Order: sequence, then C-alpha cells, then structure tokens
Amino acid sequence: MYNYLFPSLALFLLLASCQPSVEELFQAGVTSLEEQNYKESIAYLDRLVEKDSSHAAAWNVRGIAFFQQGALDEAIESFTKSIKLDSLNYKPFFNRGNAWMEKQSYREALIDYNRANGLDFQQSDIYYNRGLSLLGLEMYEDALVDFDMALQANPEQPAVLFNKAKAQLGNNDPVNAIASLNEVVRLDQRNASAYYLLGVTEMSALGNKEKGCTQLKMALSLGYTQAKEWVDEFCEE
Repeated sequence: MYNYLFPSLALFLLLASCQPSVEELFQAGVTSLEEQNYKESIAYLDRLVEKDSSHAAAWNVRGIAFFQQGALDEAIESFTKSIKLDSLNYKPFFNRGNAWMEKQSYREALIDYNRANGLDFQQSDIYYNRGLSLLGLEMYEDALVDFDMALQANPEQPAVLFNKAKAQLGNNDPVNAIASLNEVVRLDQRNASAYYLLGVTEMSALGNKEKGCTQLKMALSLGYTQAKEWVDEFCEE
C-alpha cells in the first residue's frame, strides 16, 4: 500500500514545490489516470496544454480521463484535438470510436475504427470494437468477419463469442449461434446472459423445449430475471 502511494506523494510535492515541466505534468496526469483520480488527471493535463497546446498525447490521455467520467462530449473534443495534432496514431481514433459507441453513434464509431485499423491492423481490440459498431448497424456479415479476426488473436474470449452469436442470430444462423453460445458457457459458467440467449434460441429457433428450459432455468438461477417470464410460460408443468 505504501509503495503504491509514495510515487504519487513524491510527485505531488514536486509539482507543488516548483514550476513543473511539460513532461512532469504529463506523467502526473498519466499516474492520476492509472489511479482512477480522473479529475486530478484532467487538472494536470489542463495545466500542460496551457503550456503546450500541441502535445497530442496529453490531449489523448485527457480524453480518456473524461471518458472514464462519462463526459463523452468532452472526451470526443479532446480526442479530436489529439487527432488533428497527430493523425498517424491509431489510439485517439480508437478512443474516439469508443466514445461514439457509448453514445450509440455507431456510424461515427465505425468511421473511427476504420481509421484506427488502417493505421495499425494488428490491434485485435479494434476488430472487436468495430464488430460491435457493425452489430449496432445490423451489418451482421461484416461484424462476423471482425469478431473472427479478434478470435484469431485469442479464441477463448467469452465477450467476443457472445457478440458473435448475436451477429449469427441476426444473420439467421441459429445453429452456429448455439455453438458459439455453448462455447461461451464452457468458458464462463456464470454467464447468465449467454444461458438466457441460448435457452431462447433453443426454444424459438429449434423448438427444443427441454434444452431451452434447462438453459433458461440456469440463467434465472444466476440472477437473470428476464428468464422468469419464459420459465413461467413454457417450462412449468
């Protein structure tokens, strides 16, 4: 605990006792961000950009701090300033895409993820997040391509597999969606949402009441209350 707090205390004393440099302000902003002190991080970075408004990385980190606070418009503004200063860095495009996603502005998010992917095609997170934006736009086949690209980096990702299943259902492919959902619950046996979607799909798409009820009851036991309506209507004798 003390080892964790000491660097921040030393940094505070440094910044309070002298005129900090741009780099010291940047490091203070990053440290505060990592410690989830978002207001403090923004305060340091505001001081930095007053000294040097052309510091692209500072605008990006400032945007992340605003994003973590849920201040999405301010985050987008900061990411945009970072992009204008350094349009060859994928990170502010990716981060701005995430902010657009939180606003459910899927088309704007897709544009930013495309830019990020063009700058660094090896980042698997870009494929996953772009897949989510495509899913939001009901572009299911394209979403599946991106989810598969994300799974190439690591096949055992329950969140990716779950959203892949949603895209497969949107693409009228319940059999493969069930296979994806079965993989989700194999990896995460307490994933109530996956059990629920698995149960609904088994019953509504394949007419498999026994399997569907088993999955729905599991979802309900894990606290997924939406499953109760299905269980009460279809699974009680």
